[in-house]
Amino acid sequence: MRDESHSVKVTNTAALPPILLIQTGTPPDGILNEQGDLPLWFDKAMGLAPGALQVVQVFRGESLPQPDPTRVAVITGSWDMVTDKLPWSEETAEWIRHAMEVGMPLFGVCYGHQLIAYALGGTVDYHPQGREMGCLDVRLAEAGRNDPLIGKLPNVFKAHLTHLQTVTALPPGATSLASSVHDRNQIIRYSEKVISTQFHPEITPEIAATMINLRAESLVNEGFDPAVMLDALADAVDARALLKRFISLYVTPYHAGQSE
Repeated sequence: MRDESHSVKVTNTAALPPILLIQTGTPPDGILNEQGDLPLWFDKAMGLAPGALQVVQVFRGESLPQPDPTRVAVITGSWDMVTDKLPWSEETAEWIRHAMEVGMPLFGVCYGHQLIAYALGGTVDYHPQGREMGCLDVRLAEAGRNDPLIGKLPNVFKAHLTHLQTVTALPPGATSLASSVHDRNQIIRYSEKVISTQFHPEITPEIAATMINLRAESLVNEGFDPAVMLDALADAVDARALLKRFISLYVTPYHAGQSE
């Protein structure tokens, strides 16, 4: 399959507001020291030009701008849990509700996926079968195959996953578009301009390897084989391309045919 993640690039202009990255956490030191912080991961995954990203670290108390339908927001993963209902998380959930009301494009990832579902009336809890982690198959549902954005993906594609909590009940009006063997809600569409993924389109094989190596002892105790997980790592180009295609819908100077 053609690697779309290397054939498109966002080119920012002064006239365009930057993409809003709502950062909901930062990696533990062992990951941070080797792979950098989440904004770097997302910046590389989206292929952004300098100045095209505004980072708001809500987990550190930074304030979000007013929801704006002319901007795009991406909500990151976290090492916290939605069910802890931390003050910053509850405030971000309220912001999400306002963003939905004004028609702002939103893309949630992992914690962001769960937080959008929770904010809009869904249920989030620990997965009864425990952790899902690794480079795994995600399969489109019929609704996903018929979705104008998600349907561009292969019926089965690889994605990087690492989570303990999950969306256990969809909010009213939401549709699940893809699943894995472990989790039935891998992609959720909430409206024309709002979707989220349980998987991580921003994670590379190198980032995933660092995560696996640093958690190896715990993974063994949970019944995983870190060596097998490492061998299965691959560049999840289709998962990354989904994020980039979503951005391309709402950022005008997003041109095909340019290499990164």
